Amino acid sequence: MDFSKADNKVARKLFEVALQRELKKEMQVFSEILDQWKNQQPEDNRDDYYKIFTAVTDFDKHIARRYDGMRNSWFFDTIIAMLLDKTITHANLEGFSEEAKSEILRILKFREKDYN
Repeated sequence: MDFSKADNKVARKLFEVALQRELKKEMQVFSEILDQWKNQQPEDNRDDYYKIFTAVTDFDKHIARRYDGMRNSWFFDTIIAMLLDKTITHANLEGFSEEAKSEILRILKFREKDYN
């Protein structure tokens, strides 16, 4: 489904909200890795460095795949993906037209079966 211009505008705003949520959540993960390292104070820091490096790299790849160079034709599927991974909720769909919300929720039902 292609969104209307108005729905595309709503989607772009929602992508920024979702990005900020994902950044906050992942920064907490990074913090937990560093806290664990601080508490353990290992003699060899390579494993802990690799943990943080891997976490940042993996997250960076996820963010790039989801948000970089996004085309309007990808907006619908991205919204579905964000609902599936709970980055956004049904309440975040309020700004969309009734037609867009209805189609999002219809497709979401089918994809939830495959996702779970």
